[in-house]
Amino acid sequence: MQIFFALQIALWIGLDPSSTAFQRAEHWRLCTWHWNCSMQSKWTPYEKISNNLKRAVLVSEDDIFFQHKGVRVEDMQKAWQKNQQQNQQKAQAGNKSKTVLRGGSTITQQLAKNLFLSSEQNYLRKGQELIITGLLELTLSKQRLFEIYLNSVEWGEGIFGVGAASQHYYASTPAGLNREQAAALASALPAPKCFDKQQYCRRGSINYSARQEFILENMDRVALAPYPKSGTSK
Repeated sequence: MQIFFALQIALWIGLDPSSTAFQRAEHWRLCTWHWNCSMQSKWTPYEKISNNLKRAVLVSEDDIFFQHKGVRVEDMQKAWQKNQQQNQQKAQAGNKSKTVLRGGSTITQQLAKNLFLSSEQNYLRKGQELIITGLLELTLSKQRLFEIYLNSVEWGEGIFGVGAASQHYYASTPAGLNREQAAALASALPAPKCFDKQQYCRRGSINYSARQEFILENMDRVALAPYPKSGTSK
């Protein structure tokens, strides 16, 4: 299975992924038992995506993406401690169910999960996610990883990638997104279905306006790396 993952990732040095495991699961959920379903996705090359959006997404999801090697150990340790504390609190309250693993994921880890894995959350799946994360970082450049992420991440029910998101929300192209639009889209990433449709929002849902303000205030402090030209080393 690991060899299959490695070969698949190697193909993406020059080929764009046609879909992800998460997209296929959503297509099944939305389309299998319905006459009509809406799935939107349109690939946009890295250089044609607004730098406003790139910076906004980095602030929202992983501000040192271009500096780390795929994982942020300190964030994972904090997530582990939080999970252990919550499980202990549940045990003391007589609740035997375990808290799912949460938090600490980098953009590369999110990409690994979306490309290959199910939405199930447990430590075994997290271990597989880390293996795929290492394969992605070893095989693809940071710019290529970010390009695939921006073109595959969910931005609403049935809305995948920045091409579909910019058209759906702003009738624009990814290159034409201004700072406010970029910050708004980036603020949606932790809970994109809620951002798109009220029916998916629960009590305590994300304050998108506050997130947007935070992103706007911090966009200029994150650094971008240029996309490698054709023929250069990845």
